[in-house]
Amino acid sequence: MAVNRDKPDRWKEDIAQSVDMYNDWFIRFAPEAYRTTRMQTTKDVEAALQATKNLTDVGTDLLKTNPALLRALRMCTCPPLAVDRLIGLTGVSGNLVKVMEKYNRLPPRMSQPELACDLEKIGETIERMADPDIFVWLGRGDDPSEQELYRAATIVADRLCGAVANPIIRNAQEKRQLAAIAEWLSNLGYRNLPTGEGTKFDAMPSGTFSFHLNVPVEQEGKGRVVNIPVDAVVMPKTAQIGDMPLLIEAKSAGDFTNVNKRRKEEAAKMNQLRRTYGKDVQFILFLCGYFDSGYLGYEAAEGIDWVWEHRITDLREFGL
Repeated sequence: MAVNRDKPDRWKEDIAQSVDMYNDWFIRFAPEAYRTTRMQTTKDVEAALQATKNLTDVGTDLLKTNPALLRALRMCTCPPLAVDRLIGLTGVSGNLVKVMEKYNRLPPRMSQPELACDLEKIGETIERMADPDIFVWLGRGDDPSEQELYRAATIVADRLCGAVANPIIRNAQEKRQLAAIAEWLSNLGYRNLPTGEGTKFDAMPSGTFSFHLNVPVEQEGKGRVVNIPVDAVVMPKTAQIGDMPLLIEAKSAGDFTNVNKRRKEEAAKMNQLRRTYGKDVQFILFLCGYFDSGYLGYEAAEGIDWVWEHRITDLREFGL
């Protein structure tokens, strides 16, 4: 049974209301989310400066024991160095830099002599290209004041947060969306099963819900099973033993461009779920923000339905 995907006559009005809801949230809460992240990032940069003796000693041993520092150190140069620019400029292993950036560790199979050589090149490059307008004490040859250190840390933190502004906002919005689902379900008498307690999506009691569960699916043509994360999983009160829960993907967007780049992700999930659990599997989207008719039409054609956050009561029509 379709709830919203078969009603294109009301898509335009829903899109307008969803955009208004997202913009209202963004104006009221996004700055706070950004500021909170920037405050923590400033503390992290201050710790990085202390570890590098105020950017005068970016040594091999330091990078070995603190690979997570690299992201902040790239923002300390003039100009700030993107990952690929750092790799090209230093001639070091691309895998080394990317593993340090993504996983905050060193490649386990890299030889120690090569590792030491590459880390030394990275450290020398950071020191040589350190921004003199931010780290003013480097030109003086003395120690910075507390005010100079704090000012430098906040500038670098702004650079870091600016590079990941969209993920910061997206994470804050997802938390808010899941909180809205939890409140709505709790008001209906549903019980939250905390994650991390071995909860399995297909063994949930009726009248329960949980967040961020893995659902195993078969990979087409590869004969193996992989886990796909699902934001919210709800087992209806009327469910019988062996019934599948409702799977919900929380989606938000601050512009129309990016959603059409990402729309295939949901279709791929739906195809994997159907291939593994049959055509009656219920996988829906929980939308807030900029989702235009092109996006909705694509998802509808893939058999994916949705609920708008501004009309959350539509969840009832999925058996809840």
